[in-house]
Amino acid sequence: ILAQTYGIMVYQEQVMQIAQVIGGYTLGAADLLRRAMGKKLPEEMAKHRDVFVAGAEKNGLARGRAMQLFDLMEKFAGYGFNKSHAAAYAVLAYQTAYMKAHHTAAFMAANLSAVMDDTDKVRQFHDDALANGLAILPPEINSSGYRFAPVDAKTVRYGLGAVRGTGQAAIESILAARAQGPFTDLFDFCRRVDRRLVNRRCLEALVRAGAFDRIESNRASLLASAGRAIEAAEQAERVATQSSLFGEGEASHAAALALVPARPWDLRQRLTEEKAALGFCLSGHLFSVYERELEGFPRTPLAKLPAAGDRVWIAGVIASARVQMTRRGRMMMVVLDDGSAQVELAVFNELFEKHRDKLREDRLLVVQGKAQRDEFSGGMRITADELLDLAALRERFASGLRIAMNGAADAQRLKDTLSPYRADGGCPVLVRYENAGASCEVALGDAWRVRPDERLIGELSAWLSPENVRLRF
Repeated sequence: ILAQTYGIMVYQEQVMQIAQVIGGYTLGAADLLRRAMGKKLPEEMAKHRDVFVAGAEKNGLARGRAMQLFDLMEKFAGYGFNKSHAAAYAVLAYQTAYMKAHHTAAFMAANLSAVMDDTDKVRQFHDDALANGLAILPPEINSSGYRFAPVDAKTVRYGLGAVRGTGQAAIESILAARAQGPFTDLFDFCRRVDRRLVNRRCLEALVRAGAFDRIESNRASLLASAGRAIEAAEQAERVATQSSLFGEGEASHAAALALVPARPWDLRQRLTEEKAALGFCLSGHLFSVYERELEGFPRTPLAKLPAAGDRVWIAGVIASARVQMTRRGRMMMVVLDDGSAQVELAVFNELFEKHRDKLREDRLLVVQGKAQRDEFSGGMRITADELLDLAALRERFASGLRIAMNGAADAQRLKDTLSPYRADGGCPVLVRYENAGASCEVALGDAWRVRPDERLIGELSAWLSPENVRLRF
């Protein structure tokens, strides 16, 4: 660091000396030139060129040589290093490369800890760690520390301090309480920590992040029980300061120590809640929620986009979106992610105004567009011609609804479930049934064509399980 700083100072001093001795600058004017070069301001540099050349000519230097000297100074200012500065960077590059190659887990844990207040950078380092063969264990209330920590040569444990809504004081309070022994359940946790520091917001963030999964896997039940657990801890404190002659307080307290029953989150909600706590989905990719349903749709994976000029159908979850102003009006630049790659999508004014309700972060988007080379990034970009959400995709392209009735055949229930969604021109329903001796697929009559509505898919999936309900495209 000292060498780098010294190198910068030497370069700045050299610029000012050249400006003073050759260009005839005063000390103050030379400092202005140094600042313009350091900030790479082209307008300011153009002004200084004329002043420098005129001063150099006055001091006896040929105009051509003065222009050449200023060009060298300007080029060096663009991205140049004093020797000591370059040497320091080379040493640091060698040292960090060595650490990453030979102590990968410790190196990545240190980098993740250094940026854990910036969730975008945490995600970048997380993805880089996975690309280098590391496993990132989720945050765990009985194992994680405040920072990321290497578990072994190939494993890093997520730091509790990287969970949004916690804070260092709260995590240190948790670690101090845990030093007396591991937490056994949510109620034990709330009873032992300092609730002035570990408030309800902090507790709920830890639940959403999955920090209590090894104690209780049902995050929905844990989140619903947060208030009850805090109240039980407060009641326990009151009971501890007074004695009850008949023991009624103990009975009521024992009755309260039960989690609130709640249906477990589906994968989509689990990942969405996880993203709210961590800034990204740690245990999976949000696109996997839709991947099974899109299996029959002929789309191109983002990692396999064709050459520029081809029209393609693609699908992905919106990772980010930003509005830009153009001569034609407002447009939106959308980053789509399907788990295989990310690609930038240009949605111009007319399409943007028509479908702006679909262009929200974490929403699935199905796009027909033209692939083109992005000269700035060197990758591919898609110009959107048509945008669909999942409901519009089903409505337009669904050619059949296939239902497997394995072990749950109930004709009356099927009739009652399908009836509200019957529609002329809807998609046909195919029922697959099999037993130990045979299997068959029965197409229901045209009177039982249905709208491929989200609610119908949800009801059938809840009854028959999601893998037994499939749309054909």
